[in-house]
Amino acid sequence: MAQACRGRPRLQVVHAGNLTISRSAGQRRHLGAYAPLCRQLAPADARIKGLGREIADDYALLRDSYESPQNPIVLAHGLLGFAELRLAGSYLPSISYWRGIREALSANNAEVITTSVPPSGSIEKRATKLAEDIEAQAQGKSVNIVAHSMGGLDARYMISRLQPAGVNVKSLITVATPHHGSPFADYLIDGIGPRYLPRLYELWQRTTGWEPSAFSQLTTEYMAQEFNPKTPDDPTVRYFSYGAMVRHKPPLLSPFRHSHRVIEEREGPNDGLVSVESSKWGTYKGTLLNVNHLDLINWSNRLRFTVQKWMGQPPS
Repeated sequence: MAQACRGRPRLQVVHAGNLTISRSAGQRRHLGAYAPLCRQLAPADARIKGLGREIADDYALLRDSYESPQNPIVLAHGLLGFAELRLAGSYLPSISYWRGIREALSANNAEVITTSVPPSGSIEKRATKLAEDIEAQAQGKSVNIVAHSMGGLDARYMISRLQPAGVNVKSLITVATPHHGSPFADYLIDGIGPRYLPRLYELWQRTTGWEPSAFSQLTTEYMAQEFNPKTPDDPTVRYFSYGAMVRHKPPLLSPFRHSHRVIEEREGPNDGLVSVESSKWGTYKGTLLNVNHLDLINWSNRLRFTVQKWMGQPPS
């Protein structure tokens, strides 16, 4: 029964409140028989109740085919992101930000638009480029936007403030977007201090060629006092959001080990860069369990998964 509470892959997934319980077609036990034990096994951390619906085994319900979406799906990338990157011209395969995701959607006959905005530019400049890309590729069609991380802020600004005539957005689905800012951005900027911050920004721009305005806009203060009050939702657009969390401390060599700790101390469960609380906007659809900020765009650590598999822990 403990196995059932952990939600290992089965043929059928049943959701009971915040618990995901998997059963095979051959099991006839009533769901109620598992409920008391599952409650005992639930984490004691009081903040867990803020996760909404816990999403661990939804992949078990994926069908072989889907009806083609009526409107194109726009993929909006996050901070330091890109649509496609070529590091060695035609000598090596290109690197996609949305690793395999565009292909998976296209395989189900979805029309997919990938956008590319200034990697670390201001939300205003990123939103302007996002609007240009959508208008050029959608060619008058209505769109649904799926945005990862900072891409959700770009999309919100575009919809609310820019209101481009050539872009008609039906819905915005954000995944781990810092709608209420990031405590880790606060931690870094406060740690660097106002004396050294301009020098660091100058060095960043000289080294990368990218404007560094995005970093200061990801603080909790900026989002609470500037962005959110001035960027109201459009009543004609439907807003949905997902969060994600790594339940245990990331491994020693994980790039998210330090940031996860900082955010957890200040806001609780997080994916290493964005907390569950900050991810909530519009209709919150739930929290993806045991995935970090890069797992969400399929940049999963294959070595980690291989080791887990050897240890009898197949990846979700």
